[in-house]
Amino acid sequence: MSLLTFEKEKAAPGDAIRTASRPAPGTRATKAGPAGEIKKAAGARGASGGTIPAAAPRLTTTVPREYVHRSSHAEVFLTSCERTGEHQFTLTGQWPRAHTFFTSHDGLRHDPLQAAETIRQTGLLIAHTHFGVPLGNHFLLWDLHISTHPEQMVIGATPSELELTATVTDLVRRGRHQTEFTLDITITRQGRPCASGGGRFTCLAPGTYRRLRGAGEPAKEPAAGTHHQHPWPLTTPPHTVGRHRPFDVVLAPTHQPHRWLLNPDPHHPVLYDHHGDHHPGMVLLEAARQAATALIHPTPHTITGATADFHHYAELGTPCWIQATLPPTHTAHHPTIHITAHQNHHIVFTALVTAALRPPAAASRTV
Repeated sequence: MSLLTFEKEKAAPGDAIRTASRPAPGTRATKAGPAGEIKKAAGARGASGGTIPAAAPRLTTTVPREYVHRSSHAEVFLTSCERTGEHQFTLTGQWPRAHTFFTSHDGLRHDPLQAAETIRQTGLLIAHTHFGVPLGNHFLLWDLHISTHPEQMVIGATPSELELTATVTDLVRRGRHQTEFTLDITITRQGRPCASGGGRFTCLAPGTYRRLRGAGEPAKEPAAGTHHQHPWPLTTPPHTVGRHRPFDVVLAPTHQPHRWLLNPDPHHPVLYDHHGDHHPGMVLLEAARQAATALIHPTPHTITGATADFHHYAELGTPCWIQATLPPTHTAHHPTIHITAHQNHHIVFTALVTAALRPPAAASRTV
């Protein structure tokens, strides 16, 4: 069962999202119109007091954050979406040169999980703007896969402008709304593929989700000052899991080798951007990446991709154990690490994380 659900938003979905004008200082923007474009209010005044001319150029901005279920505008990576066929879409996006969380350990490359988050946002955006899924609905992500080309993930002198081609298959419709679909995406940068992947999404109405979860009351937000779900006497050094800050480490070590306790900070502004009643899927993906990195450490390497399946919800407040295993038949220079997450004697999540090893002389720090 998926790990991705989000709080309700009160807005009606548009038919499409396109590049729109960013209001100048002192102006206001109306809500998205039928075509999903942000329009300036009539007679809006500019910073100098003059009226903004109707022929003002349209400038690039992100899609509305509500369509991708993010609280912060800074976490929205998509800038436009256009339907190009019955089941085909073309989107644009942008990855910043520096991000507070999605970054490689040496800061030289974009993070593969940033590509995974971009894929997640694409599924939600298409569902809301083209499949008629109301913004109050919940989303389940059953599986997700991502593969990257490390040489095309290198951060340049400017933010990375992206073009995405998305194909939707295996559509299931109930009533007026799409309720299930599979998404396959290719992400290109400067005309060259840098990542590809996809996933299987299910859309649930709020009442259906409540019945599925069996929860009469919404989950309570962690009390202020609570830094971890499970206080644990052991701490994981950030550099061993590919991180710089302890705040970004989601694993606590145990006395068993290659086994950790899922122990993220519930107030992390990126991983817990939206309050929910379980651990988000991106938290489990990050746990898989950190566990794979720890298993390979200190050999220099680059994480290149992952394939993940979400079997059950990872509940808050209940210990969740992360196990990493290196299969005996793995490829020497391109190992695939098997990750499992156990909770309440059930497997809630499995993943295969791929990496590319580099000779020590080729890199002084792990990625």
